[in-house]
Amino acid sequence: MSDQASPVATARIAIIEDDPVVRQYFMRIVAMEPAYDIVGVAPDLATGRALIRLNPDLFLMDIGLPDGSGCDLVPEIKAGCAARALVISAFGDRDTVVQALSAGADGYLLKDSSPQQVLDGIAVTLAGGAPVSPAAAVYLLDLLRSPTAPPPPRPASSEEICDDRLTPRETDLLRAFAAGKSYKEAARLLNISPHTVGNHVKSIYRKLEVNSRSEALRSVKPRSGAH
Repeated sequence: MSDQASPVATARIAIIEDDPVVRQYFMRIVAMEPAYDIVGVAPDLATGRALIRLNPDLFLMDIGLPDGSGCDLVPEIKAGCAARALVISAFGDRDTVVQALSAGADGYLLKDSSPQQVLDGIAVTLAGGAPVSPAAAVYLLDLLRSPTAPPPPRPASSEEICDDRLTPRETDLLRAFAAGKSYKEAARLLNISPHTVGNHVKSIYRKLEVNSRSEALRSVKPRSGAH
């Protein structure tokens, strides 16, 4: 019988954060745990997207990135590898929290979390849990406790979406979202890659001056006689 201990399996972590100081801070936190190995870091969506092919176990990621929202990358991560996504952001408002979790994020921490809270959040996420900072969890409780709250403005149906500001392909994508399709389902339906879906989504958001799918569906301006 060998006295040599079995090697401890390491979890492979990718970090997406645009602020170099904060990025280094997160790297130091992750390095505190010997069982974690940083496989890549990125300052923006474009570079972060390239990390998907490295098949990390977890993305520790910001939302407010210079070339778009980290929420747009989460579905691509889910479609492209088996990694879990833990968002850690300075934004703790209700819309951002709900948008991130609706996009498929596995947890949501605020940047004022202590190093130990970040490490605990990573461990819980890797174990299949869904850590959410208390300040962010309040919004989820509000959603559960307010079933009779006034509904938001009705978004356009798929038949009504025919906005002159959008290209035909962007219109098709927004119609897929209106029909309840996920990013991955929309990519399959339109026979395009999740990466291309992400590019179209960014273009739609820019043209409509919105930050989420629900806002986009509420802001489209159908032409008269739109089908």
